[in-house]
Amino acid sequence: MTTTTPTTETDVVLIGAGIMSATLGLLLKELQPNLKIEIFERLDVAAAESSDAWNNAGTGHAAFCELNYTPEKEDGTIDVNKAVKISEAFEVSRQFWSYLVEKGLLQNPESFIKTVPHLSFVWGDKNVDYLRKRFEALQKYELFKEMQYTESPDLIKEWAPLIMENRKSNEKIAATSMKYGTDVNFGALTRSIFKYLETLDGVKMHFNHEVYKIKKKEDGRWRIKVQELESGSKKRVLTPFLFIGAGGGSLLLLEKANIPEGHGYGGFPVSGQWLKCTNPEVIKKHSVKVYGKASVGAPPMSVPHIDTRVINGKKELLFGPYAGFSTKFLKNGSYFDLIKSIELDNIKPMLGAGIKNIPLTKYLIEQVFQSSNDRMKALKEYVPSAKKEDWVLETAGQRVQVIKKDKDGNGVLEFGTEVVSAADGSLAVLLGASPGASTATSIMLELIGKCFPEQYKSPEWQGKLKEMIPSFGQKLNEDPEFSKAIRKKTNEVLKLNV
Repeated sequence: MTTTTPTTETDVVLIGAGIMSATLGLLLKELQPNLKIEIFERLDVAAAESSDAWNNAGTGHAAFCELNYTPEKEDGTIDVNKAVKISEAFEVSRQFWSYLVEKGLLQNPESFIKTVPHLSFVWGDKNVDYLRKRFEALQKYELFKEMQYTESPDLIKEWAPLIMENRKSNEKIAATSMKYGTDVNFGALTRSIFKYLETLDGVKMHFNHEVYKIKKKEDGRWRIKVQELESGSKKRVLTPFLFIGAGGGSLLLLEKANIPEGHGYGGFPVSGQWLKCTNPEVIKKHSVKVYGKASVGAPPMSVPHIDTRVINGKKELLFGPYAGFSTKFLKNGSYFDLIKSIELDNIKPMLGAGIKNIPLTKYLIEQVFQSSNDRMKALKEYVPSAKKEDWVLETAGQRVQVIKKDKDGNGVLEFGTEVVSAADGSLAVLLGASPGASTATSIMLELIGKCFPEQYKSPEWQGKLKEMIPSFGQKLNEDPEFSKAIRKKTNEVLKLNV
């Protein structure tokens, strides 16, 4: 006796219940309320991988303090282009969240966003010189105008007392501070968005469902084969548009889709760990995010920071992340993920990227073999008074850095977020890591422009986009008065105390 696998049809399929799918799903429903959307997640809850607060290497990326976004060029000048772009993108996210709160689509912004100043902190003549030049370069842009710079130990102590406790008085130090910094709990935000989406007609969420096959039909639609993990039951879904936002799992699904635009892509997994403070008295002393300079060869997700966070309403203090290596592509993935991702079209780029990134390989090997004393030594550079008994080691998230072909067909390792889309706009896949979550709204707007070009250009969609994001189509850095007005409004709506 044979059983027929049931087939359903929908307008949009989203794979992965993280911040990217949540943002895209909500944007599309706001732009076209009659859309039918189905969301598939292999775990039993939304935002349990990269979007979860304990897994996220950085929350509220606005490029205020992350020094890896402002590299020093060979001529000694500071390249601030990436920082400016990320800062603009984060303001777009803040405007979208403000719109959702104002419209009553999201409740209690305090549950996902808090004011937490962002500091950069360095020591040594060379690093102090770098930070001063970085500050001067960023002062040309409106979104960074409120940044303060100092080499005064007393002022740094005022900003972040914990990092100055027991610090040598003869050490040359410098810091910048940005009061507009925030801490964003992307896990809480994502779950709130999906909670709202589930109340809408035409939206169906499926947890404990794994997509195991993706194929394009002759009529241009995608056929998705899905298995319900608990019962083992299977079904097919047909859709004209498919988005894969499955974190580290996206690469394997891109390979299943087998589009020409996806050939040659590989992934390099990097795992992470945190030191979490367990002493309430120490936690009380620190209420900022302090970022330093990364070690030579370190991936961007491993830029050290002593980080105040608010998770489930409770103030937490973390230091790290410490990088490691695992062949898993997801925290809840398989140790065979890396092997399964290797195909004929990506072997050369992956080998090429490996050869070019020997310092990264060396760095990861050193990190894997770190002792608890090594980890404490790194912490003491930022918190000289740290005591071993006040900190415990926690596992953070898994990231898959993108490897892709360069113009010569060799491999290059990308430290960022990348969208791979089919030429006809029927499929889009999000790969990569930082600063993804913080810039999700901008990334998804760009994706909508590529995949829904006609609707995107229509007066109806353009008008709605402008309603959701007042600065849509403009650059805040180019209009000081407008920039100030937007920031003031979003601060008020999101209840940020700046």
